[in-house]
Amino acid sequence: MEHSYSEIFRQSIESPETFWEEAAGRLHWYRKWDRVLDSSNPPFYRWFTGGTTNTCYNALDRHVDEGRGNSLALIFDSPVTGTKERYTYRELRDIVALFAGALQSRGVRKGDRVIIYMPMIPEAVVAMLACARIGAIHSVVFGGFASHELAVRIDDCKPKVIVSASCGIEHSKVVDYKRLLDFAIELAHFKPEICIIRQRDQLKAELNEERDLSWKQSLLGAEPVPCVPLESTDPLYILYTSGTTGQPKGIVRDNGGHMVALKWSMEHVYGMKPGEVYWAASDVGWVVGHSYIVYAPLLYGCTTLLFEGKPVGTPDPGTFWRIVSEYGVSVLFTAPTAFRAIKKEDPQGRYMKQYDLSSLRTLFLAGERADPDTVQWAEEKLQVPVIDHWWQTETGWAIAANCQGIEPGPVKYGSASRAVPGYDVRVLNQDMEELPTGEMGDIVIKLPLPPGTMLTIWKADNRFVENYMTRYPGYYQTSDAGYIDEDRYIHIMSRTDDIINVAGHRLSTGAIEAELSGHPDVAESAVIGVHDELKGQVPLGFLVLKTGVDTPHQQIIKHVIEYVRENIGPVASFKNAVIVDRLPKTRSGKILRSTMRKLANSEPFDIPATIDDPAILEEIRTALSTIGYAT
Repeated sequence: MEHSYSEIFRQSIESPETFWEEAAGRLHWYRKWDRVLDSSNPPFYRWFTGGTTNTCYNALDRHVDEGRGNSLALIFDSPVTGTKERYTYRELRDIVALFAGALQSRGVRKGDRVIIYMPMIPEAVVAMLACARIGAIHSVVFGGFASHELAVRIDDCKPKVIVSASCGIEHSKVVDYKRLLDFAIELAHFKPEICIIRQRDQLKAELNEERDLSWKQSLLGAEPVPCVPLESTDPLYILYTSGTTGQPKGIVRDNGGHMVALKWSMEHVYGMKPGEVYWAASDVGWVVGHSYIVYAPLLYGCTTLLFEGKPVGTPDPGTFWRIVSEYGVSVLFTAPTAFRAIKKEDPQGRYMKQYDLSSLRTLFLAGERADPDTVQWAEEKLQVPVIDHWWQTETGWAIAANCQGIEPGPVKYGSASRAVPGYDVRVLNQDMEELPTGEMGDIVIKLPLPPGTMLTIWKADNRFVENYMTRYPGYYQTSDAGYIDEDRYIHIMSRTDDIINVAGHRLSTGAIEAELSGHPDVAESAVIGVHDELKGQVPLGFLVLKTGVDTPHQQIIKHVIEYVRENIGPVASFKNAVIVDRLPKTRSGKILRSTMRKLANSEPFDIPATIDDPAILEEIRTALSTIGYAT
């Protein structure tokens, strides 16, 4: 290590232009930038203005041109279809160049939008990179998303082309994507000119002759095309995230700053080396899939893994370990939810023992707060560092992490570790005063944000300013609450709307959840604030038990109430919990606490578009009614 963490962090905050210019110099530019950071129109900061580049060239062609074309770029493993495929950098470049030519031949040009609505198959990655190659702006919508939600996104970004597949596979269930897509187009006011459909063996789709082409048809007569030079500040993609108003927010990412930050992060945050195998067990429909299945590993010259399956049930809780062993994965990045699912099905880690996991160096967790019990379980079973790190769709890469490629610090359970270089993280109170060490408040980031973070909201600059920049002028509002300790470790305790006010005391649901998950019989937990006549709000716990637990439920509930009283104190007023089979979550694994809270308080709510299985809400309602809520 050339420099200490503190030295590198200081440089990034005090001299951001020098810091990021050096990182940018390691990538290919057709024309060098005029300014590293353009601060002329805050809060709309822009990186590497005047520079021209191409993200696809840097992710694929650059490696081929530098003699690494035969290195492995992409591994596809689909336990649900029994398919395994491998692509070198040269092979992937050639397929991407050809599909980019197919898009171009149908009139797709720089700045046009292309919606990608696909399962976890190689063509999804190809479509993303092909858009980047010709300057089209891709917008990936999670495969199998409801028709209404897809229609809203079609109307917002107005795609010239939609690329989809005949079906996706959830465990053993075949999901008819084409039917969902057809209904979405029917609902949408804006109609795309063309839909390109990858026909899959599991379900053949009927094509509309006037509008639809199969993937194979689209390639007939197409010629491979070169990369189009783009402005650093040109949009690379739009990624929709749920808005509090119900109106989706299209997060816009640029080309230049994005590739510089992501390539830098592979070395410094994740401690990777080019040629190693990196696996982000996520979906291309989420930000993790954009950043760490597709762009970052390829920009850095790693082998990336595309997995069509689940952590359990495809076919068993050992599927992650088979993949780590079979492909020699160095770093695995997934959501805490995935590990809680594995721990629930295989609490003793017996499936792990069937595989050689010696290649695995580090496990990274993100997506929601990693409870200490899950982190410790993974550490004990895997015998590698387990790193919880914190970031958001809006930032595109980690805000806080125990940076494995700089100077790893000790792991502190319940903390996402220190701010990543580039992010000036502060904790403020409602009066914009910076809070002392250890005191909980709103977590904000001093502007400008580093490269790779959001530019704006698509066609909604005013919403961008209102949502993120108005409450604390000069800062980006993360909408997360927590504190920074004496070692500068950041503790994310909850979303700001998950802070509960018990008789005037601000309490974090995350702190209570950590105590509940520490119980030996509990696989995972959630805590919400419910209305209370006397105290305003009191916490209510939900517990999912490990498989095979036969302890009486009331005994477990009594124990967890005692845990919270001992470790947080009577001030928490934690006196009620209920045991459920599962928790309502988004498809990316976030627990829908806000929906649960409205359900418990008998308030009206809309079923979130991102919910994995709406039937769970009825199960939660039934469980709540047994203890006097959800009436």
